[in-house]
Amino acid sequence: MLREGRAVRHPPLRIRFMSRNAERHVYGPVPSRRLGRSLGIDLVPFKTCSYDCVYCQLGRTTRKTAERGEFFPPEEILSELESKLASVSVLDYIGLAGSGEPTLHARLGEIIRGIKERTATPVAVLTNGSLLWNREVQDALCEADVVMPSLDAGDARLFAYVNRPHRALDFERVVTGLVEFRARFSKPVWLEVFLLGGVTGPGAEVEKIAALCRAIRPDRIQLNTVLRPPAEDFAFPVSPDLLASFASLFDPPAEVIAGPSAASAPAFETVVVPDEEILALLSRRPSTALGVSSGLGIHIGETIKRLETLAMQGEVRTTVRRGARFYEVVRTA
Repeated sequence: MLREGRAVRHPPLRIRFMSRNAERHVYGPVPSRRLGRSLGIDLVPFKTCSYDCVYCQLGRTTRKTAERGEFFPPEEILSELESKLASVSVLDYIGLAGSGEPTLHARLGEIIRGIKERTATPVAVLTNGSLLWNREVQDALCEADVVMPSLDAGDARLFAYVNRPHRALDFERVVTGLVEFRARFSKPVWLEVFLLGGVTGPGAEVEKIAALCRAIRPDRIQLNTVLRPPAEDFAFPVSPDLLASFASLFDPPAEVIAGPSAASAPAFETVVVPDEEILALLSRRPSTALGVSSGLGIHIGETIKRLETLAMQGEVRTTVRRGARFYEVVRTA
């Protein structure tokens, strides 16, 4: 049985890149279909999560846990944010997401309050929603401006197949947590529904998810599917046309967010960006050259040259997915 309210202090899992330490908590800005130009904050070590989703763009979970803990001191995270804010001029959101589940950090509420003391930029929390039944997690998230949980299945069988949750979590508890949190949280909730071809993509399965969404009552429902290279080769996307046809099944009608962002490359290099910042972004979000260029403000030609150099040095590798070339970090334990 998972004990509510227990916080565990975990020793950080140190993941090193091959020749650099790009272990940063703050990364980006990142161009996003959901959040525009957002600055990301990573609160937990790489792939520390309560799920091991088959579609995850960062690979398989290496530390699966449902126990909350203080993985990094809030003052360390907030100090890094202050430094980053001094060099970034235009942001739409501060996004708490990164390479694991942010609600696992036991001092999440304190971190959000610290962010809001340092910037007027709204704070969004991207969460898998697995711990929203926990009253302490609900309290912490009430400090945010937008909460963006996910729901990837309409029943316990497919929940286990797609999300591969920690053994202490069960489907009914997770869904009940989403409903309870929505009832408490007066600010926007944007629910992401991630569909897999042949698994949760058939219409009958989507209707099950839509029925649960009506009980959760989010402000927005956003349909997504596999775009970046997934953790498992058997995770296949749902076609854009099929995603669009599902939109009317939801209340409110869903919006399709699967697809390239609207970001464009800057016309010139606006800031000096060290390789460590490029690696920090790619370690949380495998991206195309255009994604790196538009997020960090580097000319697209310079971006391609830098990425190819990092690839030759063995720091990044490329993967082609649906005709797009993605760059991702090569990791060593």
